[in-house]
Amino acid sequence: MWARDPAADERTMPRSDRWDIEVPFHIEIDVEAADIDRLQHVNNAVYLRFLEQAAWAHTEALGLDWATYQALDAACVVRRHELDYLLPAELGDRLQVATWIVDNDGRLTMWRAFQIRRVGDGRTLLRARTQYVTVGLSNGRPKRMPQRFVDAYRPVAEAGG
Repeated sequence: MWARDPAADERTMPRSDRWDIEVPFHIEIDVEAADIDRLQHVNNAVYLRFLEQAAWAHTEALGLDWATYQALDAACVVRRHELDYLLPAELGDRLQVATWIVDNDGRLTMWRAFQIRRVGDGRTLLRARTQYVTVGLSNGRPKRMPQRFVDAYRPVAEAGG
């Protein structure tokens, strides 16, 4: 008979009632009526807006604002999103949207992780990863990452890793 090893589960599958890393940067968002779809929960596209809000807040907290992007003639644009919807968020929920950098090649691309938790019960509702590519603002073409980006967008270790 196969016996389940809870310790092994904990190493491979993060618990839903805690952050995936020790102390992530996060913002809080209240779910409003405009965020709700016909199924009476937050619409899939709205989650992308929440992720973008957290990413920009984190970027600014790292000392990179839009004026800096313009001065460097560089920006990070989305190349790929990976989203895992785990539980629905509903009208009135207060959400914590966390983000951190998981990989940065120091040249062109980086990956940012996200985790959304409901404040009321601590449950994780969504986990996501986004890959960004550095481009020139003046021409929209791929551009080597400025040293300022390399320094600010440093990866952090994930729990258990």
